[in-house]
Amino acid sequence: MRATTRLSLVLSFLAAAGVASPALGATCNEPLSAVYERVSPAVFSLQATRINKNKLDRRFETVSGSGFLIEADGHALTNAHVVDGASSMVATLDSGQKVGARVLGVDTVLDVALLKLDVPKPQAMGRFGDSSTVRVGDEVVAIGNPIGFDQTMTRGIVSGINRVIPNMPGDEPMLQTDAPINPGNSGGPLVDRCGAIVGIATLISYEAQNIGFAIPINSVKAVLRELRDSGKVTRPWLGVQGRTMDPRLGNILKMPLTAGFLVEVVEDGSPAEKAGLRGGELSLTVQGEEFLLGGDIITALNGVAIRTQQDFSTRVKSLKPGQRVRLTVFREGTTRDVSLVAVERPRLPYDLTE
Repeated sequence: MRATTRLSLVLSFLAAAGVASPALGATCNEPLSAVYERVSPAVFSLQATRINKNKLDRRFETVSGSGFLIEADGHALTNAHVVDGASSMVATLDSGQKVGARVLGVDTVLDVALLKLDVPKPQAMGRFGDSSTVRVGDEVVAIGNPIGFDQTMTRGIVSGINRVIPNMPGDEPMLQTDAPINPGNSGGPLVDRCGAIVGIATLISYEAQNIGFAIPINSVKAVLRELRDSGKVTRPWLGVQGRTMDPRLGNILKMPLTAGFLVEVVEDGSPAEKAGLRGGELSLTVQGEEFLLGGDIITALNGVAIRTQQDFSTRVKSLKPGQRVRLTVFREGTTRDVSLVAVERPRLPYDLTE
């Protein structure tokens, strides 16, 4: 992506509307109406139009979402799933003015997109908070455009932190909230009691009431420069999916098992497949948890012990594409080493799926 002469977005975020986030433990007691009045001018609704070539009729699809301005010149954030594949986009500002928008960068793993809105004059912008200081029980509000109702604010608390959602790409931890989030809120800000943005609303559970999830804003900060500079986020990839293996299952199943990362799926064409790693073949539910057994169990990566899924994810994230990797795997009662080379993670079929 073409470079510009503007200061980097990351540096401008440090200025963040001229004030820093309150220190941990600080209490903000101003009315929620004041929080809304300060934040809502930076929030906009977004309509993205896609062309579905696979349909004979209704080939045009419109996806509605929300977003918020992070620069006075129109740089903004939303969810990648709102703008993915869009042929055109229109943003409706807080003033009611409609402006064009274009995508500068997309991260399909974190589900974040960096946009540039064609604003005619400097705009109000949101202020980043620090999601690492968010605690369960903290009061938050979501501002967005649920089911077409512009500039709606809903209220709740942070009901969980560091939530890793099953079957979501990247094992990225989320903030959980009971502030009502509905279709159309996607991409809008989750705001703390001090008016700072601590997350981006991205996901709801249709199986429960008032369980929604937001991308922690610190995770967004970490990829923002790369999104701006290259339009994407480069991540290492080995090509396996799996979960923590509890060796106590071996006593139940009467088979040799060990602690580590159980490989359940090996991606087609991945370094893992080329290196001969095996995925699972036997689906089994034990105490309500489903396992795909029979695959390799990774017990070490480059000599560092792996005991859990989190251990494995952390070690893989520390790799660089092109780096040679030595995996120690447990298979059929014996241990062996497997060598492979990490590559850049491609876009996978399950990225940005419902």
